[in-house]
Amino acid sequence: MRRFPLAAAAVAAFLVAALLLPLASAATSGASGNAAPAAAKAKAKAPAAPPAPPNITALMSKGGCKAFASLVTKSPDALSTFQSAVSGGVTAFCPTDDALRRFMPSYKNLTDDGKASLLLFHAVPVYYTLGSLKSSNGPMNTLATDGESRNYNFTVQNVGDQVSIRTEASDAVARVRDTVYDKDPVAIYAVDAVLEPVELFEPAEAPAPAPAPVADAPKAASAKKGKRKPQRHVADAPGPAGDDDAAAADQGKNAKKNAATGGGACTRWLAAAAVAVTAAALV
Repeated sequence: MRRFPLAAAAVAAFLVAALLLPLASAATSGASGNAAPAAAKAKAKAPAAPPAPPNITALMSKGGCKAFASLVTKSPDALSTFQSAVSGGVTAFCPTDDALRRFMPSYKNLTDDGKASLLLFHAVPVYYTLGSLKSSNGPMNTLATDGESRNYNFTVQNVGDQVSIRTEASDAVARVRDTVYDKDPVAIYAVDAVLEPVELFEPAEAPAPAPAPVADAPKAASAKKGKRKPQRHVADAPGPAGDDDAAAADQGKNAKKNAATGGGACTRWLAAAAVAVTAAALV
């Protein structure tokens, strides 16, 4: 009699468990099933981390411009400007190590501000492929340009497939020798000479103009056909005084001799005539 209530309680508990267990399992399955798609959606919507901007000085070093990259790194103004320009697009022209080695004596004479300006003069704030450079003849502003107070531009000139850069401070041109890096928004080209801005160096002297051709001298009137200018008679220069005196003395002697000869002949003629007259009278 006393065990019945216990048996009834056990049966009731079993029935409750049997009813609640499927409901709990369904709830658990539904919750886990909804959680998996939600997690997948959240993962798909998360934005991808942007790629790190390229290290422009490291790229220069690998492309044969290690000395130039080192100078940029040592100049805080130049380095910060290069790094800021990468995101907006930049094209750099880095001198090769051999070209920079020849230029170092002039570089050391510049002030810190002048050194930074020279380094920034080797880049333009626009991304250019090599093909676009070949069709972009003309002046370009550089990273050193600062409005009207700091012009700092150079001229791109192309002859055939050769891309060259000219400045007013040098007669020579810098030629693009190799493509170091070219992936939007950064392009780096190795050049064979340091670019010299006229704001830091004296302008190159203009070549002297060629002399004008000399006009032919007009022909003299005497050279005209059929006409000859009469020649002026030039008296002979007088001889030495001794010769003139001797000639005068000889002339005097000759005159006396002639006079003496002429007088003797006249006397003999008169005498002959007198003898003839006397002879006629006697007859």
